[in-house]
Amino acid sequence: METALPIGIILVTGLVLAIVAQWRDWRPPLWAALAAGVVVRVVLMFFAAGDSHQPVDFVNSFKPAGEAVLNGQDPVLASNGGWHFLPTIPYVYGILLWLGIPWEWTGRIVTVASDIVLIPLVAKLAGGPKASLRAFQYALNPLALMVACLHGQVEPVALVFGVAAFVVARSPATPARMDVRATVGQAVAEHGWSGLPRWGLRTLGQSLRPGPGDRAELRRSAWAGVLMGLALCAKSWPIWLVPGMLLLLPRLRYRITALFCTGAVPVFFLVTLPVFAGTSIQQIPEVIDTIRAIRPIVGEWGWTPHFTGGDWALRDDLATFGTYLIYACVVAAIFLWWRADPIDMTLAILLIFMVVTPRLGAQYLLWFMPFLVARPTRFAWPVIIGVSVWAGYGYLYMTQYTDTAWWLLHRDWSRASIVLLPVLLAAMPWGRRTPPGPEQAGPAAPTSPARMSPV
Repeated sequence: METALPIGIILVTGLVLAIVAQWRDWRPPLWAALAAGVVVRVVLMFFAAGDSHQPVDFVNSFKPAGEAVLNGQDPVLASNGGWHFLPTIPYVYGILLWLGIPWEWTGRIVTVASDIVLIPLVAKLAGGPKASLRAFQYALNPLALMVACLHGQVEPVALVFGVAAFVVARSPATPARMDVRATVGQAVAEHGWSGLPRWGLRTLGQSLRPGPGDRAELRRSAWAGVLMGLALCAKSWPIWLVPGMLLLLPRLRYRITALFCTGAVPVFFLVTLPVFAGTSIQQIPEVIDTIRAIRPIVGEWGWTPHFTGGDWALRDDLATFGTYLIYACVVAAIFLWWRADPIDMTLAILLIFMVVTPRLGAQYLLWFMPFLVARPTRFAWPVIIGVSVWAGYGYLYMTQYTDTAWWLLHRDWSRASIVLLPVLLAAMPWGRRTPPGPEQAGPAAPTSPARMSPV
């Protein structure tokens, strides 16, 4: 990458400004944060699009998917497995290519535009008097800039819809979510164990009946679900965001509505493949199989490179063990943060995923970034700096080399990532596993209380 030096200078400058803003408690207006984010992203996109080095998946996987749409072919099948998600983003690729925009720009316009929209969404997610500071810090976040502008990876597209779903699902100035365990304990004390089933059925019935402002709440829940469904159309990983989004809604009735809409959107894009992508009905099962097929490539990050010598490897044993470990740790995170703010629970889920996952690309580290920037923990900045340095080494320094030299660097780079695992673990919101007390909660509090729910 010939432009690594100017890009590196921009990234480091942005990181320093974000840290100084934290230290000096700068709170620039949102328009200033948005302007800074737009300028730096456009400049970086200009450098990346004009560079002779282009990421392998950006050229060999994403571009064929966009060209397939342009040629009236199925983007999943025509890309030879390079694109194994729903065709939502390739539709946009195809439109931009049809307009005659070169691929080096087309593939990045989608991700850069999404990352720009994330800036005000991070402010909304943060809330409180420091919302504009958080937006400014995300606008200059090095990892976000590298993933969106250099790599052209689609994580920002999934995140813009996922974070928007959280913003829509959360209503301002709502009471704290009911402690389910305490409520059940109170019910047992009042009705006894024999009366608990009857109390549970009555409570369930109440949660399913219309309440005050029911139509507006149903509409809000449906929109939150549609946005989360669009996030799942971009990539499959936003499934980890769904529990937090549902818990932000006030009652079971609205959660069911949101969950239905979340699932309906991917189904819509799947069944309309014959209309928009030229896929025959007989090919749809093959498309589904291709989307579901994930090769067990490990050795890029965390604990698996120490079993592969720092190289990529197809290891079913490591991938299977790591998958079960993810499931167990995610369930544990949901249990431990069940009483917490749903945004904190989501942050815990995403961080523990990064700690235990057997397979990861540098772009995966962006998953938790909007949530961590919006609601920073004690070790937030060591994580932001650490993952940015690690990813930057891969994006900027290693791209100066090819073939054998690159692979030798990769061995040390992938194995060095294990140093970040305890930092990620420490950055989990351990001190926010319970909702704030009345003396902590106030109109200026940065926390985002969830809504009271009888179920």
